[in-house]
Amino acid sequence: MFIGQYEAVLGEKNRIAIPKKFRNELGEKFIIAKWYEGCLVLVSGKYWSALLEKLRGRSKIITLPVRDTDRFILGSAYEVEPDSQGRVVLPEKLVKYASLKNEVSFLGLGDRIEIWDKVLWEKREKFISENAEKLVEKLAQISDGQK
Repeated sequence: MFIGQYEAVLGEKNRIAIPKKFRNELGEKFIIAKWYEGCLVLVSGKYWSALLEKLRGRSKIITLPVRDTDRFILGSAYEVEPDSQGRVVLPEKLVKYASLKNEVSFLGLGDRIEIWDKVLWEKREKFISENAEKLVEKLAQISDGQK
């Protein structure tokens, strides 16, 4: 399980070191793609299909939302393999999408890792912190079937 928050620096040619705590569980090759709120998602090959199933639901019909999710996530996905020092080269399209500058935050979120520009993550984290009570209330209403 991926947990915790780690920082790294985006180097020349968009090379970045994956935190050691995450590398062992990720395996030799993993998938990186666009994700929501302007960040990237990083998952091991073995969790990739399970993540897509969560997003698409169990629908057997390929509806417009399923097609658009496929376009957004699958269309931006790359398989990457770390070098001997645990570094990968992030594709330029993904670096631009996530507005990655210099400092980068990695967030371990159970079955996936989010990659954020550090400044953007700090802003998002502040928003979440300031709205935590409202967010948990909303989640409680959803789980109770209320609106």
